[in-house]
Amino acid sequence: MKESELAFWQKTARHYTRSMDRSAPLYAAVCERIRPHLSRDMNVLELACGTGQLSFPLSPYVRLWEATDAAPAMIQEAKKRIGSSRLHFSVQDAAHLPYAPESFDAVVIANALHILPEPDRVLREIQRVLKPGGWLFAPTFVHGGGRLARLRTWCMERTGFHVYHRWNAGEFVSYLSMHDFRVVEHALLGGRVLPLCCAACRWTPAERITAQSRSEGRLHGRYPGTGLGTAE
Repeated sequence: MKESELAFWQKTARHYTRSMDRSAPLYAAVCERIRPHLSRDMNVLELACGTGQLSFPLSPYVRLWEATDAAPAMIQEAKKRIGSSRLHFSVQDAAHLPYAPESFDAVVIANALHILPEPDRVLREIQRVLKPGGWLFAPTFVHGGGRLARLRTWCMERTGFHVYHRWNAGEFVSYLSMHDFRVVEHALLGGRVLPLCCAACRWTPAERITAQSRSEGRLHGRYPGTGLGTAE
């Protein structure tokens, strides 16, 4: 995240919890989609947690919920609230996580991939820290199209909020699939102007091998097993 964008979230943190109150029904719907996949023996990592809109309601259902955000002010605000003993907050860079490989049973990243300049780097870190068969929950705002959607995005960007990726729902699901996450289910929530695509994905050992092979193929300029070089 660029320094100017981090500064925006630092400045926003003080009023973030209150401003999110109007989105409470949407976050409740996201929780309803994620909760059935959680269990008491799971360790969960949350990236871009904000002030805990998902952290607080979902953490009681797992063994450990590690909630992280790049903005220290967001974490400071989150720590002012009382939560489960299973919930821990810390400041972390989602593209450079300190956790060992295969540390978590699930990763949650809500409403963040579309505002990251290089979301691929974050997905690679997610794959590294996920256990075989682990879950990725990635509820993300997508674009419904039309003049009103473009106007809303334009107004948001005037405040310093920048959107790098304007996926529609189909494009977002394809993006996750192209990065070797198997999308088990997805649903559109919220309004038609700026709907939220709530995607639940699995990361399996077989897909991990495929991802490694593709990476090696790119490094060597070939696609393994095809005899074909990369396109110029």
